[in-house]
Amino acid sequence: MPEHAAASRLWFSGLCFLLQILLILLFAALVRYSPEGSPEPCPPQLNCSQRSQDPNFLQPRFQDVHVQLLLSFGLLVAFLSRYGPGSAAIIILITAFSVQWAVLMQGMLFFFLSGKISVGAQSMVSADFCTAAVLISTGAVLGRVSPVQMLLLALLEVTLCTLHEFILLRLMGVSDSGGSLTVHTFGAYFGLMVSRVLYQPHKDKRKREEQQDKGHHKDVFAVVGTIYLWIFWPSFTSTTTVHHDGENWAVLNSYFSLVASTVSTFILSPVLYEESTPRMVQLQDATLAAMAVMGMAGEMLLTPFGALIAGFLVGLITPLGFRFFTPVLHSKLKIQDTCGVHNTHGLPGVLGALLGTLLTLLATADTFGYRLELVFPLVTQGSRTVTDQALIQLSALPLTLLLATLGGCITGTILKIKVPRCCADTQYKESPGLQEVLEEGSEPSASGKEELGISTLV
Repeated sequence: MPEHAAASRLWFSGLCFLLQILLILLFAALVRYSPEGSPEPCPPQLNCSQRSQDPNFLQPRFQDVHVQLLLSFGLLVAFLSRYGPGSAAIIILITAFSVQWAVLMQGMLFFFLSGKISVGAQSMVSADFCTAAVLISTGAVLGRVSPVQMLLLALLEVTLCTLHEFILLRLMGVSDSGGSLTVHTFGAYFGLMVSRVLYQPHKDKRKREEQQDKGHHKDVFAVVGTIYLWIFWPSFTSTTTVHHDGENWAVLNSYFSLVASTVSTFILSPVLYEESTPRMVQLQDATLAAMAVMGMAGEMLLTPFGALIAGFLVGLITPLGFRFFTPVLHSKLKIQDTCGVHNTHGLPGVLGALLGTLLTLLATADTFGYRLELVFPLVTQGSRTVTDQALIQLSALPLTLLLATLGGCITGTILKIKVPRCCADTQYKESPGLQEVLEEGSEPSASGKEELGISTLV
């Protein structure tokens, strides 16, 4: 009905207005520009002595991270023809809000100096990493939550993601510069748990492959998105790594992992799907998985063949996950994973954490050289042994899974709270760019919500 559609638009517009005004007031009261890029020594309170102090190094990577977030993620979520530009627009909105909120949340814990939050290239990159975790989570629930729910999810997840990152990186001293745990694993399982909580029974009529429109434009989005991943993702995984004399192993290891994962997709996909060549969406998934597995291990691998092996294995695991494990998630665990984040971020992130633990056990002064002090400063300072560091790296994995699942359950429960809204069927008709995914081919009916299995807020 028109009055419900108008109320929905006003509610969404009003929430955006209130959140932005709140952010402006908080920035005015708390946020100041940081001295970290100045020629003077970095203040010890900012804890940036182990990261690059060269603004000429940070600025290009800072730009690459933003391009990665906006273009790559925005295009990758548009592979369903029911979405197109609508989903990309929501991704831009979530990115714009999450970056601002992450600057405040992370600033309180990581960049608080003399009663103010210091903002510079380093803090903005950290905020982008937190935003990436939110975007990964939205991939799991895309099409089953409204824009208002998306904003609330971002508000809650940024807060929990910052707390999780503070526990791992600051309190435990975990080395995870590329975000295998803090970005990929946390974001994937957080989103999956939100999806599970929001799940509702619906009528199954035909398989998911039959209900998703296989229009030509989804391959176009996948082609462009994958190209951007190839160009910018190695910079994304290496932005916060150690940097010395232009040598950055994380970039090289990321590329080697990426190429091996792509080749392994051509090996396995024709066997699983009886196609002569993989579809672009499958290559896109292989690219995402290859970078997730390098998040923790990227700056630890000492030889290129190690990155090739890791990329090759994760390139095999990802299509196997889509072929065999995703149906189990949906049918047995009642988890609807719209964009397959479990196979492209969750499993590769877990594998990356295990690989990082193994490499930590092998870290010695002879093998790492000067990089041992940069990657594992507490080991070189004598505060812990290599074995202790490896155990801490390993213990960070179950802790991440615990915090992600608990946080996802709490967030999903909050998103189900009833607030003023319009009926689902009206929203479906009035906002074609933000249409819900019709699970298992169910068609929108007069009852709307029962068959869609969606808890809408607007």
